[in-house]
Amino acid sequence: MCFGSSKDKDIFDADAPRPSYNQPQQPSSSAVPPKASMPPSAPQQYQKPQQQYQQPAELSAPPPVELSADNDFAPPPGPPPSHTRPTSNQGLASNNPFRNSNSDFAPPPGPPPSHRPQNDDFAPPPGPPPAHRTGAEEFAPPPGPPPSHRAGADDFAPPPGPPPSHQSRADDLSYVAPPPGPPPSHSKQDDYAQPPPGPPPSHGEKKPEHDWQTLVPDTALFPPPPSFFSGFDRSPATNATEVEAEHGEQWCRDHPLTAPIHLDHQALEALNTHNIRLMEPTTGFRGSLTWRAPGIWSAKTDSRSLDSCIIGYPPMYSVTQHSPLASPSGKKTIYYEVFVKKDGNHGDVCLALGYTALPYPSFRMPGWHRGSLAVHGDDGHKFINDRWGGKSFTEPFKRGERYGIGMTFTAANVRVEVDIFFTRQGREIGRWNLHEEGDSEQDLPVTGLEGFHDLSCAIGTYTGVDFDIIFDPNNWLYRPDGY
Repeated sequence: MCFGSSKDKDIFDADAPRPSYNQPQQPSSSAVPPKASMPPSAPQQYQKPQQQYQQPAELSAPPPVELSADNDFAPPPGPPPSHTRPTSNQGLASNNPFRNSNSDFAPPPGPPPSHRPQNDDFAPPPGPPPAHRTGAEEFAPPPGPPPSHRAGADDFAPPPGPPPSHQSRADDLSYVAPPPGPPPSHSKQDDYAQPPPGPPPSHGEKKPEHDWQTLVPDTALFPPPPSFFSGFDRSPATNATEVEAEHGEQWCRDHPLTAPIHLDHQALEALNTHNIRLMEPTTGFRGSLTWRAPGIWSAKTDSRSLDSCIIGYPPMYSVTQHSPLASPSGKKTIYYEVFVKKDGNHGDVCLALGYTALPYPSFRMPGWHRGSLAVHGDDGHKFINDRWGGKSFTEPFKRGERYGIGMTFTAANVRVEVDIFFTRQGREIGRWNLHEEGDSEQDLPVTGLEGFHDLSCAIGTYTGVDFDIIFDPNNWLYRPDGY
């Protein structure tokens, strides 16, 4: 259903009428005010109220609206339905399409809470908020400092006065306080931990530095170190056959070393006058031995001569006469020299100088079997019970030069130290100790050479060589200690 016409459009577009709170109060009556008469041909209209809403000084029930004939479409008295509480007269129809007669959500009378005066029900309580209150309020902190800052008789308060470690009273017996005076390490009493008085040695007078150069000799003066693993399987010059080597080993097994002998009067006289006799080999030797004077022999072999060993008698070292363990001096040295003559032969000098314990196979060179040692002239190697290639020692021999070999026996408690030395042209060119370290897999024992067996000179020859053997010390170019 449509009310009004197009000419009444402005009427409905206007603001809704508001009640006037300045109208005079009407007496309360139970009668319903009469309605204004409406023309029969005109639609119902609402006229805009002439007075604006003014906030009353005090909230009170709005006065009823008085209707007149000029205000045919005036709203019913009282606030709009949405601003009123539901009453018992809820059966009346309303011209407001948005009004719900059963609405329970009408706002309370009066302005919104934010526009209410200070004495409104929803106004904050007077005074500052609880957090800013001062005085004896419910949430105010108790008077005085907090418990942790109290200085009274609090259960957890520290005792009065400074801590025990800072107390300086003489009558303080607190176990926490350290005893008076410096710590024991700083006391002047004799304490094993106390450093000696005065500055440390590094801060005192500068002492002369240790002169190690005067105490440690020049290592260049030391003899050369022993040659480890320097053994040769074969000589670079001449070599005997394996059959001959096995023959010599078998001979040594058949003829073990003899015990020291007691020399008779003639042997002792020959030994003391250095008049050593030489024994010519019986097998393989092709040459001659000639006694020229006491202590001097000449020998010559031809090119057909085989390996041979010339041995002297009496032994140059006799255990019964020269043992350093029984000698007052505790030392004994034996020595002899050989002069290799120039014979026009320019080949190797196949001559060996050494010593051997008795007996020894005369068909083998000295140094190849047990109880013997020698220096070979064809390659300059030293041989100590070595039937292979020997060890490097010196240069090969040369014709026209003189060579000498000696042994020194020195007492060392219950054992004897043995040193071997070698000379060339009257000058010592090398020595070694009999018990020097060697190769346990290649080196054989030195039994027979340790000073507990008699030792004779042993001169080995092979092919042609012409030489002199000198036992007389007066004809030596080198004079060792003890002569």
